[in-house]
Amino acid sequence: MKKVYHLSTCSTSKRIIIELKLKELGFEFQDIKFDSITPEQLAEMRNMIGNYESLFSKIARKYKELELKDKSLSEDDFKNYILSEYTFLKRPVIINGDQIFVGNSKKVVQAAYQSLNTA
Repeated sequence: MKKVYHLSTCSTSKRIIIELKLKELGFEFQDIKFDSITPEQLAEMRNMIGNYESLFSKIARKYKELELKDKSLSEDDFKNYILSEYTFLKRPVIINGDQIFVGNSKKVVQAAYQSLNTA
């Protein structure tokens, strides 16, 4: 599977999609604001990366509003927050076959680039 979970309004996601040439490489795109992540999709991502916390964005505005940094969150909490509010998913999420790349750090983007450009 070649899929990207993103926000079309996020300039960082747009830049990464262009930089990695994901459209040209035939990736399927899901704008999570308009096409919500299903529990099955989230479970698949979790199985690939190992836990829900790695998929959770701690820089989301709601994270601060709900004062979640002051709480001890469980894996179920991370899962439920992501399913209830799209902004809690760290973006973009790029799935290239059996590999998953989550977020926009330079290290993650470089790893995705390497994966996409290895024969």
